[in-house]
Amino acid sequence: MLWPLPRWTLSFWGGMVLTFVSPPTHVIAASQPLMRVLVLEASRLRMRADGRNLLFLSGIGYGAEKVRAFDAVKNKDGKIQLLLEGSSLQKIILGRNSELRVKSYGQRGIWLGKRRYRGELRLRLNKNTLQVVNHLDLEEYLASVVGAEMPKSWPMAALKAQAVAARTYALKKIGKSGPYDIKSSALNQVYLGVESETSTTKRAVRSTRSLVLVHEGKLISAVFHSSSGGVTEASGDVWKYQLPYLVSVKDHDSHSPAIKWNLRFEPKKLRVIFKEIGGFKSIKTLRVSPTGRLREASVVGPSGELIITGQELRQRLGLKSTLVSFEIIPVKPSPINYSDSPFIGFYQSNVSETIDNAKSFEKENALFFMKSWRNDDLLRLNPGIRVPILSPPLPHLVLKLPPPLPPVDESGKQFSLIVRGLGAGHGVGMSQWGANGLAKKGLDFREILSYYYKNVDIISLRRLKNLSFGFFKNLVST
Repeated sequence: MLWPLPRWTLSFWGGMVLTFVSPPTHVIAASQPLMRVLVLEASRLRMRADGRNLLFLSGIGYGAEKVRAFDAVKNKDGKIQLLLEGSSLQKIILGRNSELRVKSYGQRGIWLGKRRYRGELRLRLNKNTLQVVNHLDLEEYLASVVGAEMPKSWPMAALKAQAVAARTYALKKIGKSGPYDIKSSALNQVYLGVESETSTTKRAVRSTRSLVLVHEGKLISAVFHSSSGGVTEASGDVWKYQLPYLVSVKDHDSHSPAIKWNLRFEPKKLRVIFKEIGGFKSIKTLRVSPTGRLREASVVGPSGELIITGQELRQRLGLKSTLVSFEIIPVKPSPINYSDSPFIGFYQSNVSETIDNAKSFEKENALFFMKSWRNDDLLRLNPGIRVPILSPPLPHLVLKLPPPLPPVDESGKQFSLIVRGLGAGHGVGMSQWGANGLAKKGLDFREILSYYYKNVDIISLRRLKNLSFGFFKNLVST
């Protein structure tokens, strides 16, 4: 006769049996991959718990320290100084190689500055900068990414496509050496913590859970961008390698707010941007991609020529994309408007003058040298120099001359630059505004992804051909 066993006992032993008889890969695949996201680099920071919750700090000593908030700053000895706010204020110094782990059991995350983050925050010193890395489950991470990359009001098909692309992109980054896998900025994919989570982004992530994009059984580089300007770009025309699934396709982003844009740069700003060649006189396109994106240009200034790539020019000028054209406008130097000057009138000096009660004079953009003068001293000005003065004289005078004109080219002209462009982003992979357009036309997320990423399959993570124990060891939380 068998004695009846409690339900929890059966569940426990059943789980143990599955653990021992199932292939290790499947067990690991069922675990939630852990993301390590760099969320902040700063010289000082503040973390606090939400509401009445507490922060649990480990890495200080034995056990966990419970505090409501703390401030961190790098001190003069190159260590982290913490000011803990608990029942009383407490100052603690962390060693150079120490790592502080911060957790909260509240449902609303941990405040870091003006943002909240789920999971665990780890604080360390990287060279001379405080670095915070957010450790959290992949699916929680994605709920924020989708909300940061796309408006929550967009069609669900577009949000789902974004979720699958972002999941694939993130998993491709996992396992890097160092303290983090991925950055939280547009350099990788935008992650804003709890603030960008919504019910729709959570639903998009939940309904596509574990789905990824693969080519020949391997995760793809699922890059994406805002708007291509009418046609996406092949990866080999932007980066080093041409991948078979990142080819150029017609986009559906004509409704994007960045479909057309223009920027104007005045001579003063161009002298700063192209300081190594003394400013700007002309620009010439040297090479373009098959879709018309700038690959290389020649910029000529008063003191030389600069050969520059399209990507570097985009960075210098702050352009939305490299699908651009240029217009050069000659600008004559503007006459000086003396009515805006802080002085009243001018004095044409050809005699010596005595100014009563003058305590001192300051030289600023002057054409002659001046020293401090004592009371009743004689100020002698060079004959013929036109000097602005205040009238009537005041106890303390500042004599100013108009600033010198900026340098100009031989013809006496300066040049402004107008850049006209299409789209926003590098143009490779999925266009987010294009995904929005296709979703509005009735395509589902699988069709959208297959349109922008060619020759790919959308499969569950556990079906990847290259799964192995060593591979997942880097993917899952330990």
